[in-house]
Amino acid sequence: MKAIVNVFLKAGVLDSQGKAVHHALESIHFSNVEDVRVGKQIILKINESDEKKAMADVTKMCEELLANTVIEDYTIEIIK
Repeated sequence: MKAIVNVFLKAGVLDSQGKAVHHALESIHFSNVEDVRVGKQIILKINESDEKKAMADVTKMCEELLANTVIEDYTIEIIK
């Protein structure tokens, strides 16, 4: 089973990396981009056959290590 975790800054938290990418895109004439937010994706291969257990385990991983839940949100997708 595979888990795909996307971690991104919460709304309202300044994304300086996103601002830098936005500025760079404008400088090479992509002026139609309104905003950029940069996050990270973590792909985990999980040795678990129970999808609910896998989701619970990955949620705990996010809460304890993979995401800084003070300033970041995350989504989890479980793929069989």
